[in-house]
Amino acid sequence: MNEKIIIGRGTKYPLNGILSLPDNCSSRVPAVVLVHGSGPADMDESIGANKPFRDIAEGLSTKGIAVLRYDKRTKIYGKQMLKASPGDVTVKSETIEDAILAAELLKNDGRIDPDQVYILGHSLGGMLAPRIDAEGGDFAGIIICAGSPRLFSDILLSQNEDMLGQLPKLLQRIANKQITGLKAKFAAIAGMNEEEAKQMKVFGKTYAWYFKEMDAHPAADYLSKTEKPVLILQGDKDFQVSTEKDFALYQQICIDKPNISFKLYPGLNHLFMKSVYGRVKDFKKEYKIPQKVSAEVWADIAEWILSQ
Repeated sequence: MNEKIIIGRGTKYPLNGILSLPDNCSSRVPAVVLVHGSGPADMDESIGANKPFRDIAEGLSTKGIAVLRYDKRTKIYGKQMLKASPGDVTVKSETIEDAILAAELLKNDGRIDPDQVYILGHSLGGMLAPRIDAEGGDFAGIIICAGSPRLFSDILLSQNEDMLGQLPKLLQRIANKQITGLKAKFAAIAGMNEEEAKQMKVFGKTYAWYFKEMDAHPAADYLSKTEKPVLILQGDKDFQVSTEKDFALYQQICIDKPNISFKLYPGLNHLFMKSVYGRVKDFKKEYKIPQKVSAEVWADIAEWILSQ
């Protein structure tokens, strides 16, 4: 059963969303807030022909768990935010504030168990999930799907370097110059003050302050402090974050944390769907193929939530 809802009703940035409820809501049920990856995204986190958040919501609701998904603020108000103060946009205004509002909405819904509201962050949303919890989400537990404890700038450079190695020689030379320029910009960010960072564009419409503000809140710090249950999931064919650089680093950081569980899925990509091409340069082709999030993934998430 799906209900249309609004996140942030009465605020400057109200967002449309859907609350997926189990068919039987005679008692209070656990619930999950879904938090998007990078870039503007709709409530289904539509990527190419795929809708991973819709798949997860539909799957978890069959297991007795409510799921709240909503349009990302930059999807609906991106132009407005950039026009008002382009250098001020950070993950706090882009993602964190709305995820906290979503958690509050669920906790105030009489059909939801307020002590069993979880966050599931995908990609950048997974990186931010422990921070969202600490800054006001106050969730019962944290689910990180295809996230990373590295700096966001490091991940972007890794993706670009992976792409570089898969290009023909002529294009490699052109791309290499672009990557060198990007490295120089990222290296300069640490020495900037806030005002300088708000003035310098890194690429497109993204300013240095977006990265500097995020770098000041490393995911590893939140994970090392939390005593809440955490589930970290990744596909081993993910070409946007890596098993060696990201999943293994999570395991290393959390080695003495019995509250943190891990699962790696053979053959699945960044969307937890079957890998087809397995190369970052083919990501557009890969995501144009209509697929579904592996049922094993949402079944594992449901089992973990219901065991808490």
